[in-house]
Amino acid sequence: MGKTIVITGAGSGFGALAARALARAGHTVYAGMRNTEGRNADRVTDARTYAAEHDVDLRTVELDVLSQESADAAVSTVVDKAGSLDVIIHNAGHMVTGPSEAFTPTELAAVYDTNVLGTQRVNRAALPHLRAQENGLVVWIGSTSTRGGTPPYLAPYFAAKAAMDSLAVSYAAELARFNIETTIIVPGSFTSGTNHFATGGHPAEQTVIPDYEARYAGLMDQVSSSLAALAPADADVAQVADAIVEVVDTPHGTRPFRVHIDPVNDGSEEVSDVADRIRAQFLTRIGLQDLLAPTHTMSPRSA
Repeated sequence: MGKTIVITGAGSGFGALAARALARAGHTVYAGMRNTEGRNADRVTDARTYAAEHDVDLRTVELDVLSQESADAAVSTVVDKAGSLDVIIHNAGHMVTGPSEAFTPTELAAVYDTNVLGTQRVNRAALPHLRAQENGLVVWIGSTSTRGGTPPYLAPYFAAKAAMDSLAVSYAAELARFNIETTIIVPGSFTSGTNHFATGGHPAEQTVIPDYEARYAGLMDQVSSSLAALAPADADVAQVADAIVEVVDTPHGTRPFRVHIDPVNDGSEEVSDVADRIRAQFLTRIGLQDLLAPTHTMSPRSA
């Protein structure tokens, strides 16, 4: 049975690919994006065209994760039109590059606002519906940078992704007794197929940049070329979308807690395996092992 899905940041990259893949899999997908009547109007048209050409239920919804009002309105629109909401996919994110010192606290806060607080706004809008029906799935699109190898000049993004991962882990336990399942998708470095770097921000304050350029000249080019060289020839960003579809289509209560898609193999999966095992052991030690998986109700509605 097809599910009703909301995915944030679905105008491009992982989000757009996942929205289309999920729609092809038979789900009703609301691709959330902001400025649907302005800057992203072309992407709305592209989604509508794709839906018609492939005979799938792919829709768009105005959703700016920086606004609680927008998140509330988006979820309300979805529930009103589709009659239900089964899956939330937290995908919206923003990357910035540059020496950490060059970013002002305000600029760091802006990265957190999108990557961390944006998920909280959407959760506050959507979770009341999932809790009321005592069923659902929350998917978080993380990053191997949370626990894997981390090149310099990406600290604000990496720190925000780590914060989001911690939030996801805590939410997983807090939602389990509402029969709401959690999966964290962990993409590695894909050097093509997304526009993270192309649309990424840079520090407005340029005062310290020359000092760093003197010691780290061409660093980001070096990082990009090295990552590209490490990636296997068959690395394809569509693998992330395929992994999301597989998770959504897995029977409720049996989904994996974390899924890595890492062509470079930066070590994140090994570290996460240890961290997730310790989490499970600790919750068991304190008598909360039931929080490791969604609790089934007497007559659960299939998520």
